[in-house]
Amino acid sequence: MLSKKMEKALNAQINAELFSSYLYLSMSAYFESEGYEGMASWMRTQYQEEEWHAMKLFGYVCERGGRVILKAIDAPTATWKSAEHVFTETLKHEQLVTGLINKLVKLARSEDDYATESFLRWFVDEQVEEEATAEGILQKVKMVGKTGNALYMLDKELGQRVFTPPAKEE
Repeated sequence: MLSKKMEKALNAQINAELFSSYLYLSMSAYFESEGYEGMASWMRTQYQEEEWHAMKLFGYVCERGGRVILKAIDAPTATWKSAEHVFTETLKHEQLVTGLINKLVKLARSEDDYATESFLRWFVDEQVEEEATAEGILQKVKMVGKTGNALYMLDKELGQRVFTPPAKEE
């Protein structure tokens, strides 16, 4: 069973993951309005992934006898200066989420909640991947700058990504 403190913290993380999904959906809308269909598609995939993360946490709270309490989601930013600006903000956001996950792990350790610490390991590993991916795309966007052909090719490359939920863990 979850402590009330851990339950509250996990509920806050569910809210943070739902905000993340909302932010990426907003970024997708921005890219659509700018004609970057591939980047818009990449962000919609990111939206789905973040929503999946929220539901993974949701399921865990329920499984451990806790109660999920959903709260209002803040409105995300709706405009950016450029593709580089979007991916700079994406990296910053993923770094923020990493910090939130690390705080959850710290709380689990302080409460000797080994089950939650074990559960959170997946999120720790996922955040390493999330930050590396955002950093890699940001570097590519910086490299191509506003060069039409190169930016067009990067847009097409990013549009190839599709959401595939992780395989169910044994």
